[in-house]
Amino acid sequence: MKPEYRAPQLAAAIFAVLSMAGSALAAPCGSDAGGFESWKARFIQEAAANGVGPRALDALSRTTYARKTIAADRGQKSFKLTLDSFMKKRGANAIISRGKSMKKRHAALLATIEARYGVPPGPLLAIWGMETGFGGFLGNQHILSAVATLAYDCRRTEFFTGHLYAALELVDRGMLDPSAMGAAHGEIGQTQFLPGNALRYGADGDGDGRIDMIGSVADALASTANFLRAHGWIPGAGYQPGEPNFAALQGWNAASVYQQAIAIIGREIDR
Repeated sequence: MKPEYRAPQLAAAIFAVLSMAGSALAAPCGSDAGGFESWKARFIQEAAANGVGPRALDALSRTTYARKTIAADRGQKSFKLTLDSFMKKRGANAIISRGKSMKKRHAALLATIEARYGVPPGPLLAIWGMETGFGGFLGNQHILSAVATLAYDCRRTEFFTGHLYAALELVDRGMLDPSAMGAAHGEIGQTQFLPGNALRYGADGDGDGRIDMIGSVADALASTANFLRAHGWIPGAGYQPGEPNFAALQGWNAASVYQQAIAIIGREIDR
């Protein structure tokens, strides 16, 4: 779920924590590393005043300016490809092949998720495969540093300030290890949720009483299904372009080629 290309407004209910973000915007943004430490010190003061706990504040104090995150944020190009080129670049055929194998391997889990959320295996496996290669690569960037850097950066300060507060909430709740690694924009786990979405849609898929979107395939897939259901997924309806559930895929990612790729790959897996 790459942040440049999903729906621009997260639902307001994600962030009771977003109400905290208003004052944080007083901390001046920047376009390079020069002002990051002073911004961070001010943000920590504001976050403490807004009720963020000591564990999360300590984690935030240890963040560093994430240059690779900024480079990635400035250099997103694959979503400008044609659908055919995008499918080839993302290895659609390999995802379909492995997705069918994963469908058999996780048949019981996927059946439970479908019964609970109404989402069939295909689109879930398509998303899992496209986002992390079925958990093969969850990212190599420090999540909190990435999100803090983007909250500081002037390009999308308000959007990522909300996600930074959400990330701090996840740390305080024990849902995110302060040292956890993820994708370039701070996406978390097997299917790459931004922190705000992890906070709102995270689901306990394996019934162990906690939500671990990094280490638990069940939690990650259940959370993804929960996201799609919350974005209007209708059990039993189609999800190809022009069909009712395609709108839920559009909620996952606002890039047309990505939406179509999920639909195509999911359809082939579900056959």
